[in-house]
Amino acid sequence: MINHRLIIRWIASIIISLQCLVSCAHLPAPVAIWERQFIADPEIQLGQPRLEQGFSDHIYFSKEASTGGSSIGGGGCGCN
Repeated sequence: MINHRLIIRWIASIIISLQCLVSCAHLPAPVAIWERQFIADPEIQLGQPRLEQGFSDHIYFSKEASTGGSSIGGGGCGCN
């Protein structure tokens, strides 16, 4: 006797597997040369604008009495 549920599960698993393989096959197109200007736009970049970053660095260095080390922990005089 043929088990219809087993056949349906087998066909469904094949269809799902094929869908997974087909969905992984599509790669996005590379960025065209004339579109790169929009990616490099300063408004799109993460972080603060240069002027604001300079002010923040000045305040940080003034409080810590040190230079450098703004991206990692430590620095300063250590007199907590």
